Amino acid sequence: MASALPSGDLRVSPAVLIPAAELHWRFSRSSGPGGQNVNTTDSRVELVFDLAASEAFPPGRRARALRRLEPRLVDGSVVVAASEHRSQWRNRVAAQRRLVALLQEALQPPPLPRRATRPSRGAVERRLTAKKRRSAIKARRASRDRLADD
Repeated sequence: MASALPSGDLRVSPAVLIPAAELHWRFSRSSGPGGQNVNTTDSRVELVFDLAASEAFPPGRRARALRRLEPRLVDGSVVVAASEHRSQWRNRVAAQRRLVALLQEALQPPPLPRRATRPSRGAVERRLTAKKRRSAIKARRASRDRLADD
């Protein structure tokens, strides 16, 4: 997860460590609760990570992450914003945690392909028996309606 110090390196997995130099922070005023403090404090945080230019990932993993995060990328960079806390420090930690979670999800190996299976003989027989039973019920209903019309 994110380290206790938001300005340090960021460990995404045991094999991947993002150096602090590759993380860029932007701060702005946040909306929401906080009274007059909101008007003076830059507590909203944006964490920008240039995934396309990063050397922290092996080439195969970087390609996988770029492919999976493609809709979220802005010029090859991932932007994560946090403004739910009144403190800039807590928003920085929240942004780091979100970035780590996002990258961990993107780096997961693809799921195994589905193996095609056939229904068992018993399942096929049960399905056909149920269809015949339903067909018989409807046939009786139709013959009863014809007798009533006559």
